[in-house]
Amino acid sequence: MKNRKRFMENAIHGVFLVLGLITVGCVLLITVYLILSGIPAIRKIGILDFLFGEEWASTAAQPRYGILPFILTSIYGTAGAIIVGVPIGFMTAVYLSKIAKRKVKAMIETAINLLAGIPSVVYGLVGMMVLVPGIRIAFHIPDGASLFAAIIVLAIMILPSIIKVSLTALEAVPKEYEDASLALGATPIETYFRVSVPAAKSGIAAAVVLGVGRAIGEAMAIMMVAGNAPNMPGIFQSVRFLTTAVASEMSYAADGSLQKQALFSIALVLFLFIMLINAILNFFLKHRKEN
Repeated sequence: MKNRKRFMENAIHGVFLVLGLITVGCVLLITVYLILSGIPAIRKIGILDFLFGEEWASTAAQPRYGILPFILTSIYGTAGAIIVGVPIGFMTAVYLSKIAKRKVKAMIETAINLLAGIPSVVYGLVGMMVLVPGIRIAFHIPDGASLFAAIIVLAIMILPSIIKVSLTALEAVPKEYEDASLALGATPIETYFRVSVPAAKSGIAAAVVLGVGRAIGEAMAIMMVAGNAPNMPGIFQSVRFLTTAVASEMSYAADGSLQKQALFSIALVLFLFIMLINAILNFFLKHRKEN
C-alpha cells in the first residue's frame, strides 16, 4: 500500500515536472525564434537608428525604420490605462468584497465576467462607433481616433482582470484581522484600507501586473480606435503601438524583405519590453516582502 502511494506521488510529481518543463521550453523557443528573426534587421538598420529613429516609412522609395514613436506610444498608452483603470478596479474590488450586499455583488460580478468574455474586436468596434465620434465632438478635433481613445479602451479592457484578482486577494484576508481592528476602535472604512488592503497587497500587485500585460499586448481593439498612424505620441494624435505596428503590416510584408525582418525586430523589442516590466515589478514585490 505504501509503495503504491509512493508510486502515485512520484508519477504525479513527474507529470507536473514535465508540464513545467514544457512551459519553460515554449518560452525559450519563442525567445530564440524572436532573437534569430529580429537581430538581422537591427544589424542592417543600426540599433540606434532603429530604436531612436522618429520616422517609420517601410514602403517608401527610401525606407526608414525608426520605432521610437511606437515605443513611446506603448509606454504612454499603457501608463495611461493603468492610471485610469487601476484605481477604478481596485475601488470596485474593495466595494464588492467589503461593502456590497450579496445581490448587488452577484449582479456586478456577472457584469464583470461578461466584460471579461467580450472579444477584443468588439471593444474596438464599439470604441470606433461610439467613443471616437464622441471624442471628436466633445473636444472639437478633426478626428477622434487618438491616443486618448486608446487609453480609455485599454482602461476598460483591463478592469475585469484587476477586479477579479484583487477581489480574490481581499476575500482571502482572514476575518480575524478585521475583527481585531474593529475591536480596537477603528471604523469599518479604516479597517478596510489600513488592515485588509495591506494584507492583500501581493494579490493586488499581481492584478496590476496582469493589467499591464493585457494593456501592452492588446492589438486589434487599439488598431481600430488609435488611428494607426506612425506619429510621435500626442493625446489627441493618431498613433500606432508596437503591437499594432506588427499586426498592420505583417500580412503584406514580403518574405525575406527588410520590412518583414524589421517587424520581427519590433516583436523582439516588445517581448523584451514586457520581460523588463515583469522583472521590475517582481523585483519590487520581492523587495517589499523581504522588508
